Amino acid sequence: MEITEKIIRETAHLARLEFEQDGLEKMKSDLNRMIGFVEKLNELDTSGVEPLIYMVDETNVLREDDVKHSFSQKEALKNAPKKDSDYFKAPKVIEK
Repeated sequence: MEITEKIIRETAHLARLEFEQDGLEKMKSDLNRMIGFVEKLNELDTSGVEPLIYMVDETNVLREDDVKHSFSQKEALKNAPKKDSDYFKAPKVIEK
């Protein structure tokens, strides 16, 4: 597969990236090297190799979820910069 300037421009648009002309040439060179490496891997005989699902055979050991210390509502609101009688106040971030 040959990486063209058109493919780089379309991919850059989707990723919201901008390149100058010399940046496009460097990106084209880098991507062609990456594609060449992946194509080199296709030369390997993988007929007897099972697909890899997990990188390691170990399982994650989690601790018990025990409550160690909790705050009352009054304690939690004590140092809040803005609060209502029972709630934290935060600025509005979503507008209609």
